[in-house]
Amino acid sequence: MRILIVEDNRKLSDWIAMLLRRSKYVIDCVYDGEDADYALKTQDYSLVILDLALPALSGTEVLARLRARGSTTPVLVLTADDSVPSRVSALDGGADDYLAKPFNIEELEARIRARLRRRHEPLSPTTRYGALSLDRNSGQFFLAGADLVLTPREHVVLESLILKEGGTVSKTSLMESVFGFGDSGNVNSIEIYVHRVRKKLEGSGVGIVTFRGLGYALRQDPC
Repeated sequence: MRILIVEDNRKLSDWIAMLLRRSKYVIDCVYDGEDADYALKTQDYSLVILDLALPALSGTEVLARLRARGSTTPVLVLTADDSVPSRVSALDGGADDYLAKPFNIEELEARIRARLRRRHEPLSPTTRYGALSLDRNSGQFFLAGADLVLTPREHVVLESLILKEGGTVSKTSLMESVFGFGDSGNVNSIEIYVHRVRKKLEGSGVGIVTFRGLGYALRQDPC
């Protein structure tokens, strides 16, 4: 799951990002409204954490532009204004949730999980491919019933593949998912992460195959 944090307080933004990465979310951080608007136009996110008091472009305007484009990406407003009018305005303007600062990080994570669950309610909470399964609620992978330990970027690679259910995922798509907005990455980096995931799947009957010029896909008992 990829989350965009829009917060002009860099220390706070970096702290939230650090804690959420421990929960295996892929995090992008931007620090003003214009960069947020650009990121939301060019990248796909599972959820946005949005401050309202931003330089360059207000969080309210960022939200309005996002909804005007028809996006249904969940937006959790995280701001210092705890007033009822601010809450009502944000929720009526398209926000899905509202949390005032100061806040408890455990509550923030619980609200994130709740929003992500609601977004995927029509889907089964578990996605399976052979001996491999992904609990979409917790984000945990299992291989033959045992926890599969992955780094955050390995997790994104495998999640992208299992959600395709055997379909091909291009290297470009993987790069966009694995590397955050403004982050540096290249094809060689993707090949390294794919190789690492392959090693962790060895002997399970599930593997990653390469389709030259197209990308990667999961296969059972690959040759």
